[in-house]
Amino acid sequence: MTSVKGPASYFPSIEKKYGQPVSHWQGLIRASPLTKHMELVGWLKAEHGLGHGHANALVAHTLAESESESESESESRK
Repeated sequence: MTSVKGPASYFPSIEKKYGQPVSHWQGLIRASPLTKHMELVGWLKAEHGLGHGHANALVAHTLAESESESESESESRK
C-alpha cells in the first residue's frame, strides 16, 4: 500500500472531524464566488469552522484539480 502524500493526506481526518465527505467541501469550494486560495481558506474557517490546515489542504487540492481539468479541456480542443 502506498501512503498518500500532499493535501490528500489530510482527507481521512477531515472527513472524521467534520462528518462530511471531501466531495462536499470540494463542491462548496467550486460553488464559491471566491477564487483566491487564501480567501477560500479564510471563508472555510470563518463560515464552516474548519481548522487552517484542513481548509488549506482542501483548497490546495481542489484548485489544483480544477486547474488540471481546465488544462485537459483546453488540450482536447486543439
